[in-house]
Amino acid sequence: MSAAKLFFAGSGGQGIILMGQMVTYAAMFEGKNTTYYPSYGPEMRGGTANCTVIVSDREVASPIIYETDCLIAMNLPSLLKFESMVKPGGVLLVNTSIIDAKPARTDIRVLEVPTTELSRELGNPRGANMIMLGAAIRATGVVNQAAIERVMREKAFTGKKAETIPANIKCFEYFKV
Repeated sequence: MSAAKLFFAGSGGQGIILMGQMVTYAAMFEGKNTTYYPSYGPEMRGGTANCTVIVSDREVASPIIYETDCLIAMNLPSLLKFESMVKPGGVLLVNTSIIDAKPARTDIRVLEVPTTELSRELGNPRGANMIMLGAAIRATGVVNQAAIERVMREKAFTGKKAETIPANIKCFEYFKV
């Protein structure tokens, strides 16, 4: 791997920023170079949210990207706005629970992930982002699954949130690519 560029996009409250942070921490745990560049509107929930994560075995000069290896689109506005950023041969993960449009591109790999339905099946309706994160990690191989689980335990779900770790791991591991 020289560098992998991931772009997470959706609306506030969908766990977009958390997914990016988790990949970044996992990369650091693995001794890789990484950048994390979040962007979100002023709204706490419902506004726009996206983040760029670059993982590399070399220094990363800038967190800004114009092309991505993998786009995670959690809502329709994100799909419409950012689909063109996916490089030919790249991966697009689409949250089909709330996106009913089909991607326009035919030169990329598209994975349809019904995050809401799957997380409800597992009894964790708030685990939709973990379903999608697991799909993205398996589709790209950017970091190891064990590193993400370590991030859950040591960074993302600490304190009172620690009780959610088993349910979140179950969601993370559920969708097979």
